[in-house]
Amino acid sequence: MFVTEIFRSIQGESTYAGLPCIFVRLTGCNLRCRWCDTAYSFYGGTKMAVDEVLARVGELAGSAAGVLVELTGGEPLLQPECVPLAERLLAAGHTVLIETSGDRLVGILPREVVKIVDVKCPGSGEGGSFRLSNLDSISSRDEVKFVIAGREDYEFARDFTRQHGLETKAGSVIFSPVFRKDPSVQRDVSNCELDPRQLTEWILQDGLNVRLGLQMHKFIWEPATKGV
Repeated sequence: MFVTEIFRSIQGESTYAGLPCIFVRLTGCNLRCRWCDTAYSFYGGTKMAVDEVLARVGELAGSAAGVLVELTGGEPLLQPECVPLAERLLAAGHTVLIETSGDRLVGILPREVVKIVDVKCPGSGEGGSFRLSNLDSISSRDEVKFVIAGREDYEFARDFTRQHGLETKAGSVIFSPVFRKDPSVQRDVSNCELDPRQLTEWILQDGLNVRLGLQMHKFIWEPATKGV
C-alpha cells in the first residue's frame, strides 16, 4: 500500500474528538472536493507493507495496550490492503476508525471498524457520489458526516438525513461547516466558509438531532499545518 504519513495527534473530528489518536493517511483519492484540505495525499506516498504500517503504529503507541487508530486519506478504501490492515489493527486490540467518502463500499470492512462516512453535498462539486447501498452497512457504532458550505448544502443534508432516517440509524450524524482551503493563520471561525453560529441556528430551527462538528485541530494549531 502507499502511505502519505503516519503520525500521532489528537482526533479533531467525530464523536472521538479530543482523544489521542494515531493517523494512517493512505495515498490517493478518486474525488476532487472543492474544499479538500489534504490534496497533498492525492499522489506519491511511500510504499509500505501491512506489517511495516503495524510496526510504525506500534512505535507511536509505545507502551499503550490499545489505542485509537484512524485510517484516512485521500480515500483509504481505494487500496485493497486497507481491509487486512484494519483487521490486523483490531486483532492488536486497537479501536479503529475509518474516514471515507461514501463513494466506496464500506461493507467490506470488519463490523468492529467505526465507519465515519461522508455524504457529499452539492457545494463540494462531488454531489451524487454517495453509494446509497452503504446505508445498509451503517450501524449505531458508525457516523455519517456532511460538510456544509451554505444554505443549499444545509437543506440537502437536512433532507437526506430525514429521508433516510439517519438520526436513528447511525450512532451520530455530524454537520460540519466548510473550512477554507487557504486559511489565514488565525485559529478562529473566520476561516469557516459558513459561520458555525449560523449552522447551529438552522439546526435548532429545524429541530434536528444532529451534532455540530468543528475541526478541533485547526483551532489548536495554525490551520494549514500538516501532520496534526
